[in-house]
Amino acid sequence: MITHNSQINKIPGLLFTAISFVILSSAVLQAQSNNTTDTMNSKTMEEATFGAGCFWCVEAVFEEVKGIKSAVAGYAGGELPDPTYRQVSSGQTGHAEVARITFDPSVITYEQLLEVFWHTHNPTTKNRQGADVGPQYRSVIFYHNEKQKEIAEKSLEKTDKSDLWEDPIVTEIEPLSNYSVAENYHQNYYENNPNAGYCQVVIAPKLKKFRKDFSHLLKDKVKE
Repeated sequence: MITHNSQINKIPGLLFTAISFVILSSAVLQAQSNNTTDTMNSKTMEEATFGAGCFWCVEAVFEEVKGIKSAVAGYAGGELPDPTYRQVSSGQTGHAEVARITFDPSVITYEQLLEVFWHTHNPTTKNRQGADVGPQYRSVIFYHNEKQKEIAEKSLEKTDKSDLWEDPIVTEIEPLSNYSVAENYHQNYYENNPNAGYCQVVIAPKLKKFRKDFSHLLKDKVKE
């Protein structure tokens, strides 16, 4: 009789252990599933790199486009490895200020990114965007593969024949080379410094026009 009661008393403990095991197994499987999903998502992402004047502007615009995971300010196309902002600003390194964009092609296509590119800067002024003058501010598309090169060349030709810009487009199309990330204080510059003079005078009006002209391509949080 004592043995029987002892066995009965063990049942709640065994039941608790079994339930705990099931919960733990479920959590492990869910974590594995999440990791797999994250890996799959990262594998479907593509990259694009554009120079269109000051990278503060370029980054601010593309950060608002749906399907874009990130837009990172950086330097590309020059000869000096890992240059500083001061070196690039001298105009002597051959670099262009760029935004390197990571995007989901199932949400936004490379062609659509180029459409935003052509509409949000002046691709007809060589080595200049407004008051920003120098080769570091040149209009340039750095392609990551031959497919992007082909798409960019066709997009340029199509845009040049349209009535979007009166003067000929002088945008350069070249393979991505010698890319490096800009200093931390350049990242998310507009978001972190909305009241700065350059942001108020140059970036804010550009974003206002962009949001009006490209409302169909904006992230939901920008529309709100």
